[in-house]
Amino acid sequence: MKAIYVIGLAVGAAMFGSAQADEALAKAKNCLACHTVDKKLVGPAYKDVAKRYAGKKGAEAELMTSVMKGSMTGKWKDAGVTVPMPPNTTVNEAEAKKLVTWILSLK
Repeated sequence: MKAIYVIGLAVGAAMFGSAQADEALAKAKNCLACHTVDKKLVGPAYKDVAKRYAGKKGAEAELMTSVMKGSMTGKWKDAGVTVPMPPNTTVNEAEAKKLVTWILSLK
């Protein structure tokens, strides 16, 4: 029983650490200048992004492209976002995948 408890703690710590690391990456890559986890800033809240793209086929690839190349299509106009997302040229593909995976995991 004690072993199961220890394993549960280790898994929980790893998941929490991963979430913190990905939020740290978002901060390091200046994503948090326009986004927050739970409320609209300049861009939509990451939780809203997760909700909109939940279960959508190709969501990860689409969001990775938006992160790296920007999104000038006005996808979030219905949510009151009127500023197009500029490309983030400091984010490479592996970082974009990590960021998008984190964003899509938010509830």
